[in-house]
Amino acid sequence: MFNTSSRIPTARTAPGSLPVADITQALQIAHAYCQERSELLTPLRKKVLSLLLQSGRATKAYTLLDEMRKIHPGSAPPTVYRALDFLQSVELVHRIESINAFSVCHDLTHCRHGILIVCQSCGEVAEVDGPGVHHELVNKIQSTGFTLVRGELELKGFCVKCTAKTM
Repeated sequence: MFNTSSRIPTARTAPGSLPVADITQALQIAHAYCQERSELLTPLRKKVLSLLLQSGRATKAYTLLDEMRKIHPGSAPPTVYRALDFLQSVELVHRIESINAFSVCHDLTHCRHGILIVCQSCGEVAEVDGPGVHHELVNKIQSTGFTLVRGELELKGFCVKCTAKTM
């Protein structure tokens, strides 16, 4: 089983891409994680993950497609969407529904956050590990008689840089 060192180096606390060495390390961690789960991180899936890591923020599927077409001109939307579906299924990537975009899980192989904070200006995503808060919220939802289908909570806000720009 993986140890907690699978956290993405620098955890992308600031907007922007990761250094090449950190992207390489993150891809190696993801590859080993998929192998352990008997899942296949194909070259295409790896490339989509790499593009998300390079972006350093939530990225729309068609932006990823545009980047893929620079490398593989024949890339089509289903190709990218299938890769994103896989990356979500193995919990390497979050789908940010409020802005219809995707972001790499900051802990890569230990995705348990459930609380995402999304900058409405630049797409920066922060993850909060708040199991107590998340558990309490789930209990309150269940007490209403509803059954929770998806457990991630998205909060909207502005990152430090975007907040500073407005002042």
